[in-house]
Amino acid sequence: MRDTLPLLNQLDFPSLRRSALETLQVNLTYRCNQRCLHCHVNAGPTRTEAMSDELIELLCDVIDAHPVSTLDLTGGAPEMHPQFRTLVTRARAAGLKVIDRCNLTILSEPGHEDLAQFLADSGVAISASLPCYSRDNVDSQRGDGVFERSIAGLRQLNALGYGQPDSNLELNLVYNPQGPGLPPPQQALEADYKQHLQEDFGIQFNHLHTITNQPIARFGSTLVSRGQFNQYMQLLRDNFSPDNLPGLMCRSTVSVDWRGYLYDCDFNQMLELPMPVLASDRPHLRDLLSADLPDHPIATRDHCFACTAGQGSSCGGVLNTN
Repeated sequence: MRDTLPLLNQLDFPSLRRSALETLQVNLTYRCNQRCLHCHVNAGPTRTEAMSDELIELLCDVIDAHPVSTLDLTGGAPEMHPQFRTLVTRARAAGLKVIDRCNLTILSEPGHEDLAQFLADSGVAISASLPCYSRDNVDSQRGDGVFERSIAGLRQLNALGYGQPDSNLELNLVYNPQGPGLPPPQQALEADYKQHLQEDFGIQFNHLHTITNQPIARFGSTLVSRGQFNQYMQLLRDNFSPDNLPGLMCRSTVSVDWRGYLYDCDFNQMLELPMPVLASDRPHLRDLLSADLPDHPIATRDHCFACTAGQGSSCGGVLNTN
């Protein structure tokens, strides 16, 4: 896989500083039951990286020490980590909102048949990947049969109350473009998703989050090999909106990798760009026990233009709904 970090300038993007820490986004493992073209983590079934039990305990100590409100669990497929359920239970008991970034097909993997029930019983919010409401588009990006299994997973979640009007079980879907282009307007695409999924499959969900593909890892390598990297970067720059800067998730989120190292966002994690806020050259989870983060700088490169192009992009969808 081609390295895109040397292609990302560190001078062009505006400087950013942190606000109060609200969310810990933790990459529990690179192991995944899928291998998707757009995946910025380069996750897959053969990856073995996973957070140790000792770091899980340290993570719980950090949760107790900081007034964070949200634990955002990602991977790979975070549910494949052996301590996933233990961590969810402890975080919910501490009063945190827990988000599971779920690929939906994990719900039908052997050994995970009761996962959906556990998530519902625990009151976990689900952010589920579904790059299209069309079978051909999903399977071309994620593999044959993924769409059918994703629909089955959504129906299972709906049956447990997820995405229903009278339920507090939150089910959001995530859209990524298939190629080197910006997502369409989120509001209009959400309406299309809701109409098609309801009419064709009887499926309901709360919101659709559109996310711009990052020019890094597997997707960035594909752009380089196809000679499209510079063109895509220019597209991101041309659509830069300064109105998106105040809402960037890196201002209130710390990303933690499976080894416990700290980053300003999940994308910087994949580029090995550590947080510049602490004295250590390689800030670690243990440093958060006594760290004061507000007003410290954020590490930026040209890939940050992906989060500020058009309506903006974050793990919670667009930043500007105007």
